[in-house]
Amino acid sequence: MNETQLIGDAVNAGLVASAIEPSTDKADPGHTHEFVCLNCATPLIGSHCHNCGQAVHVHRTLGAFFHDLLHGVFHFEGKIWRTLPMLAFRPGRLTREYIVGRRASYVSPLALFLFSVFLLFAAIQSAAGEAELAEQDQISIKAGASKAANEARKELPALRAKRAQLEASHEDTGEIDSEITSREKMAAMLHGVATGEKIKSTGFTLLDDVVSEASANPNLAIYKMQSHAYKYSWALIPISVPFLWLLFPFSRRFHLYDHTIFVTYSLCFMTLLTAAVTFLGALGLPMFASLLAIAPPIHMYRQLRGAYGVSRLGGLLRTAALTTFAFFALLIFAMGIAAETGAG
Repeated sequence: MNETQLIGDAVNAGLVASAIEPSTDKADPGHTHEFVCLNCATPLIGSHCHNCGQAVHVHRTLGAFFHDLLHGVFHFEGKIWRTLPMLAFRPGRLTREYIVGRRASYVSPLALFLFSVFLLFAAIQSAAGEAELAEQDQISIKAGASKAANEARKELPALRAKRAQLEASHEDTGEIDSEITSREKMAAMLHGVATGEKIKSTGFTLLDDVVSEASANPNLAIYKMQSHAYKYSWALIPISVPFLWLLFPFSRRFHLYDHTIFVTYSLCFMTLLTAAVTFLGALGLPMFASLLAIAPPIHMYRQLRGAYGVSRLGGLLRTAALTTFAFFALLIFAMGIAAETGAG
């Protein structure tokens, strides 16, 4: 992806986020000086119409248009520069202040989430180079799959011999039958990847179409996975909220709304962190990848303590549980994307 495409992604991100995160700042002196609202003709009091909310001053120059564009993209009306430091270093306070209603100074969770997702997929596309596998990479993948398939086949004779012994001694063969079946399915799947053949059935309903398409056209499969993940990234929010509720079951102090704000801001941080590490990796700085292992649990702990006011021990225990829940939420999301990719 070239620089023009990256700038386009950033512009789109800013426009979408700023569209759902309207400005609350006072307008600068504009190029027009109205006494009634140009939108609804209501007499004006202050910098915005008290009837429909439109700004008093309407800028009618080309320079003003590009000023508004850049302002919307890079400033979020000034809120982004107050929100990001809070999100990174004081996530619990940010979450709590937004929940209780002190919102004018911060970007809303949903607007920031949309912006974060745009940046993440721009980073992935720039690092992947239009999501195409190099010819050498495809050869390496097929060679590895072929080797793994051969290894799986080598173990089958011994397993079958063991099954025959169990059957001769009238012992239960159910467990070893399952293992033999699993090895056969795995060998068939890997063989299909190695040869590029279209696999009719792996025995795993959810994976059949995905593996079949991936083996026949890896580039298209990767593109479709990225496209569906981007399209349905919002689904991580409703998937994650019930897991967070389990940390405070039947609590009268905290409600589903509180958990939704917590989850959305947390996903914003994780998404921005992944985007940053992806960009750094593309720049030849892979050592920063360790941030993906270290930063998330620390951030979860600080956000839990600040947002819910739990003790240190309670924060540590809930962080451990939340880390596990996050894994399952991502697994459910990945399974859904795999199913959607196969259906598509």
